Parts: sequence; structure tokens; C-alpha cells
Amino acid sequence: MSTADSQGAKMGITAAERTVREDLAAAYRLVAHFGLDDGIYTHISARVPGTDGQFLINPFGMLFRDITASSLVKIDLEGRVIEPTDHDVNPAGFTIHSAVHAARHDAACVVHTHTVAGVAVSSLACGLQPCNQWALQFHDRVAYHDFEGIALDHAERERLVADLGPSLRALVLRNHGLVTLGRSVAEAFILMHNLERACRVQLAIQASGQAVHPVSPEVAELTARQYESGDTNRLPGHADPHAREWRSLLKRLEAPQATPHWRA
Repeated sequence: MSTADSQGAKMGITAAERTVREDLAAAYRLVAHFGLDDGIYTHISARVPGTDGQFLINPFGMLFRDITASSLVKIDLEGRVIEPTDHDVNPAGFTIHSAVHAARHDAACVVHTHTVAGVAVSSLACGLQPCNQWALQFHDRVAYHDFEGIALDHAERERLVADLGPSLRALVLRNHGLVTLGRSVAEAFILMHNLERACRVQLAIQASGQAVHPVSPEVAELTARQYESGDTNRLPGHADPHAREWRSLLKRLEAPQATPHWRA
């Protein structure tokens, strides 16, 4: 048994939870690696396997590049801390993530970012445009929620999940940022990575002042369905269509670092 596994066993952490913790810590570090973080703000959460309404989230105040599997904070849908910790939780993060986890039981992971590109597109009246391949992944598959101020009012949760709906996996928070939901940490992160790049391309096109080459609604829908199937990316014999890309992304974290390994 590894040191990490031994520590987890002492804390009563199951093997399934340990895997989710490692993936979630990796997602935080990948957000930092790709420059999608916002200081100590924004957040990623993951549902604790085998529990009813418990999820893991970052310790408020820790840089994303430093987050480890064991530093994550476990809370419930009421905001109660489940295990002893020296850290607290971002109140706005709790509002957004508790809302989604309570309403969407298919959401194993929720990613929220404030990037320049994401906030810019969220602030445009036109929203996300079907102007590039990454954006077409979200064709007719993105919801919008109007800005109500910093998300501290728990009453906003009902309106947020009503806008999100029962099945969509991408949400634009108007004048605020982006949210993606995944059936795994890998899916939620990859969706966010693609949504972010779609926003960057859109802004580059708009800055050029040139007309967009149109894509027909039929091709847009075909492209979205191709992304959803995962058939172009699936590992032979592997059910998870995100496994191949997730493995390659994790390799970006293997270089020597001054901070502890994300699995620590």
C-alpha cells in the first residue's frame, strides 16, 4: 500500500474517493497550468462516490497549482464540513456548486472559471457563437444565467439550476464566467478546456473584423453529436471516451515541481 493509500485508509477514505480526489487535484493543477485560474478564486468540485450530497472542493486561499488530493475539503449540501480541516470554503463557490450537485445527480464534477476570454464572451449580448469547431461542440447545448451579483445569496440557486436545465453540460454565467458539468472529472475539465478555446477563437475573429464563414445548422448539429459520441477519441476496449485525452493531460503534471505532487 502506498503512503497516500495508507493515509486515506486511516481517514476512512475509500479507494473510489481516493481516485476522485486525485483526479480533482489534477484538474485544479491543469487549470493553473493552462492559465485558467483567477488567483484564489473560482472552484472545481467533485461528488464523493457512495455518498448522498457530499462533495469535495478547494480549500479557500490555496493556489490551484498547490492543491493536493488530501488538502481538498469535504462538505455537504448544507455547507457543513464533513471532516476536520484547517481550511474554509469560498462562500460563492458553495452557492454555485451546492446548487448544481443538489439538482443534477449526473454531475460528478463541476468546473467554474473566470478567464478573460470566458468573461468577455459571457458579457457579449450575442453569447457563444457557432464560429469554430470547439464552439460547435456546444451547439444548442449551452445555457445562460443572468448576473445577480457575487453568488452569495442562496436564493439564487433555484434560478441558476432552472436556467441550467436537466441535461445541459455547459452554462454561461452572464458578465461572470463559465461552468461545465461532467460525469467524471475528466469530462468536466475537457469540456471547460474546449469551451475556453472556443471563446478565445471567437474573440480573435471578432477582433479581426472579418466575416465568419458560416456553418449550416445541419453540420453544426452533426459536429455536436460527434463530440458527444466520443468515437473519435475512445481508447480500444475502454468505455470512457475521455480516458485517452485525460491520460495525456496528466502527463503535463509529471514534470518535477517545487510543490507536492497532486496525489499527495
